[in-house]
Amino acid sequence: MSKKLTSSKDVQSLSLLGKDSIAQKKLEVFPNHHVNRNYTITLRTDEFTTLGPVNRQPDFATLEIEYVPDRFIIESKSLKLYLQTFRNEETFYEHVVNVILDDLVAVLKPRRCKVTAAYAVRGGIAMTVETEYNHKKS
Repeated sequence: MSKKLTSSKDVQSLSLLGKDSIAQKKLEVFPNHHVNRNYTITLRTDEFTTLGPVNRQPDFATLEIEYVPDRFIIESKSLKLYLQTFRNEETFYEHVVNVILDDLVAVLKPRRCKVTAAYAVRGGIAMTVETEYNHKKS
């Protein structure tokens, strides 16, 4: 007899999934049922934007999040809404990519997490920013 893969307990803490929601800095997670195994989850969007800190012009990036979960997995709708909150942020690329990593690590407590943002050409220069977290076992 097969076991149900996702139980009601798995989704009970998710408040955004299945509902109309606005952009908000609320990352939600659900339990990882395979904590005994290392596996990689990769999330990618071509719709990530911020504003330049001086000229307020939009900066477009392909954002990739790659992580090895421990006890939790990020719920993708909450991630989408979280990323949308940066659309009106005036910031340097380097800052926003590190903030995203810090926020993900705080909620996921992953074994490893890497955030990469490949920004479109601006002023003749394309830039990619990559930052990574590796959990150190004590």
